[in-house]
Amino acid sequence: MPPAEQLNPVSPRERSVVLDALRGLALLGICLANFPEFSLYTFQSPEVVSAMPTAGIDRVVRFLQYVFIDGKFYSLFSLLFGIGFSIIMAHSMEKGRNGLAVFYRRMGLLALLGLLHLMLLWSGDILLLYALAGMLLPLFRNVPDRKLLAVAAVLVFCPVLMDILKVLPGLRLDLAASVEGAVQYFNGRSGITEDNFSRWLVDGEHYSDVLKFTLSGAFIRIQELLESNRVFKVLALFLLGLYVGRKGIYANLKIHRELLKKVCRYGFLAGLPLSFLYAAHALHLLGGGPVAGACLYAVSVIPLSLAYASVFCLWFLRRRQAPLFRALAAPGRMALTNYIGQSVLGIVLFYGIGFRLGARMGLAQVELTAAAVFLFQVLFSHAWLKFCLFGPLEWGWRMLTYGKRLPLFRKPLLLRGGKAAPFHK
Repeated sequence: MPPAEQLNPVSPRERSVVLDALRGLALLGICLANFPEFSLYTFQSPEVVSAMPTAGIDRVVRFLQYVFIDGKFYSLFSLLFGIGFSIIMAHSMEKGRNGLAVFYRRMGLLALLGLLHLMLLWSGDILLLYALAGMLLPLFRNVPDRKLLAVAAVLVFCPVLMDILKVLPGLRLDLAASVEGAVQYFNGRSGITEDNFSRWLVDGEHYSDVLKFTLSGAFIRIQELLESNRVFKVLALFLLGLYVGRKGIYANLKIHRELLKKVCRYGFLAGLPLSFLYAAHALHLLGGGPVAGACLYAVSVIPLSLAYASVFCLWFLRRRQAPLFRALAAPGRMALTNYIGQSVLGIVLFYGIGFRLGARMGLAQVELTAAAVFLFQVLFSHAWLKFCLFGPLEWGWRMLTYGKRLPLFRKPLLLRGGKAAPFHK
């Protein structure tokens, strides 16, 4: 068994630029997907939405959001988390029996951070689910590749089966029903009603008002995750990420060029037209119940997400020095910090304890604001990483995982005469 000092995190030099850039792209999509809720636009009644000056363009933006954004970038983020988990797990297992303990400690800390994020900042947290699902990955570390892909495929369609079980006569399996009582209890205790729900966060003047909403919202989030059967989707993407990490596809893009082309071609051919149908169903332009929605989600969202990843990698092969990749890689290296940072910036911009912009903007304005927030994060990440090795949350996460102090700041290179050179990259 190796001594504890040999258990170290992955060096920044071992990171893959294309993975960091993909994480940056996923963060942009997640920001565009989440800010309609941060801005409280999603919570407004149809009458309020229709009365906004941008109502016409907002309807178009909403449809396009369902086609190109909704579900796609959280799926990409999940795939990348799966790849990251596979790298961490492989790195840990190389160190002996202590490696698995380190992996579970890392997941436990991520779960704690996700819980704090859920309860203190935003009810839409995904980190807690990622951590809990990630703890299952070691169970699949010795599963052959074909079986791994088969299990992932079955998990993708499990939500369809679960929705069928909900509507079968005499069965009506509904796991989310048990949470509804908790939602009603905490809403009643805090005074949150249907009348003030859409404006609670913008009308509240104190952080205690935010806490009341997030406490109730945490149970709403659990209810939402159960209703959408999200755990099956996330675990499926984690297993796909485990497969990609195991095969080293991200590290050998040239060798896997034909595979990437095939995924890109079939992903767009299937995912794009079906995403239009998914958008039409989500906006009630097509008939069909929840089972139809679950089917359209399974056959549209994940294929298109994989197509995004593939075309991005193929573009990287042709133009790896393009400024876009360097721009996206910096926020991608600080994905945890920037994900939590989006919640903080959303609160500052839209809630009553900040600038009170919530419930005022149309969807088009919200998305432009989200793009501006991400641009700020790109600039901040580049400035931070010029002097530091890790993002602040990544640094703390690593230190707590390995139980040792790790350097944060880059060491200056000394020139002749004892003067410090610029920090190395």
